[in-house]
Amino acid sequence: MSITVDDILKATGGELLSGRSMAFSGVSIDSRTIAEGEIFFALRGDNFDGHAFLDKALLKGDGAVVSSMQGALPKGKVIIRVKDTLSALQDFAHFMRMKKDVPVIAITGSSGKTTTKEMVYAVLSRRFRTLKNEGNLNNHIGLPLSLTRLENIHEAVVLEMGMNAPGEIKRLCEIAVPTHGIITNIGTAHLGRLGSHEAVRNAKLEILHGLQVAAVNADDGFLMEGLAEAGRFNGDVITFSINNEAHVMAKGVRATESGTGFTLEFRESGSIPINLSVHGKFNVYNALAAAAAGFSLGVPLEEIKAALEAFSACKMRFEIRKIKGITLINDSYNANPSSMEESLKETIRVAALGRKVAVLGDMGELDEFSDDAHKELGRMISGAGVDVFMAVGRMMSMAAEDCINIKEKKTGPEIYTFRDSEEAAEGIMTLLKEGDTVLVKGSRSMKMEKIAERIIRGLST
Repeated sequence: MSITVDDILKATGGELLSGRSMAFSGVSIDSRTIAEGEIFFALRGDNFDGHAFLDKALLKGDGAVVSSMQGALPKGKVIIRVKDTLSALQDFAHFMRMKKDVPVIAITGSSGKTTTKEMVYAVLSRRFRTLKNEGNLNNHIGLPLSLTRLENIHEAVVLEMGMNAPGEIKRLCEIAVPTHGIITNIGTAHLGRLGSHEAVRNAKLEILHGLQVAAVNADDGFLMEGLAEAGRFNGDVITFSINNEAHVMAKGVRATESGTGFTLEFRESGSIPINLSVHGKFNVYNALAAAAAGFSLGVPLEEIKAALEAFSACKMRFEIRKIKGITLINDSYNANPSSMEESLKETIRVAALGRKVAVLGDMGELDEFSDDAHKELGRMISGAGVDVFMAVGRMMSMAAEDCINIKEKKTGPEIYTFRDSEEAAEGIMTLLKEGDTVLVKGSRSMKMEKIAERIIRGLST
């Protein structure tokens, strides 16, 4: 859809300071990457101010939305003044979304959001021209920026919704007005910021407001309890499950050499065999969520199967790579206690005859729960079947200490500690052996991908 000056003024209530009525090719918030014909929204943040880069942005862009204007107005450029540029971006994104009567699928949960989004996109793209938010553009800036890319050709939209505090999912839903929602699970991500498991659940359940259809994980008892307690959702519920009766089920889940196999079964609508090229029980849940979304929008079983089987792992999310006798599992994108446990279990399950090596970095955003969470992880590792535990970071050293204490009483893994990912990257190649299966995982702040990159580089030379 064309982006016009009149549309921006109508959506934001802004004031046209200079320029004329015209159309833009897109929206940008980055003066470094703005393209010719785009309009620049000068956002302000804690550590940046887009107004400082206004001159640079206008060298390529045709205009800007600002909250203040210093100096003379530029000739031949559109300048629109608003009270707050972030609110203006969000209001304009909402305006663009409401111009299109299309299904919008919103996805939230404590883990699996991005992979589920990509799987849903793959399924829906078999039948619809579909827009998705790229990468991790899932917050109060990234999501509205994604919606400004909505065009007349699009027939469906898939949006991942992230959050760090109560009210954030609600705000994203006000902007995007989703028709369908998916809740992957309720885990321990953001536990420190929200204060309790119940608060995490309540924040995720904000997605229910206004939905026509909600797809939920029936194997997550805590989620299902919250859904029942909410008592405020009047739309249709589609459940997906491996272990319980549900509308969409995976039967006979099994590990294969190339990934995971199962039978996808729709209640009263038939079944079909699926062979995923990705590993992990958690990816079966992601596939079930995508299948539920596709089924609710009329995608046939055969097309759902084709989309899921063609899907490949997202970057740094349980990517498996075999190099010179070592199996590297790069799951370094992020971590919380729930996802750590699932990744460890899956690593043990897929490992060959060699050693199982866990290279784990600190888990963030746990605040006062951090000590207990890391110690509990250490106790779990002691009996999980891990042969070598490499603890990276100050908090993960607590996990190592608890693991050592248990090891003194019985057998357990070899344990090594590193100050940070750089130190671990320097020393890891001397510790690995042929036949090892190596899991690399930690929170984004730990930059665990540096360790995975060092392994790949070291084995490739």
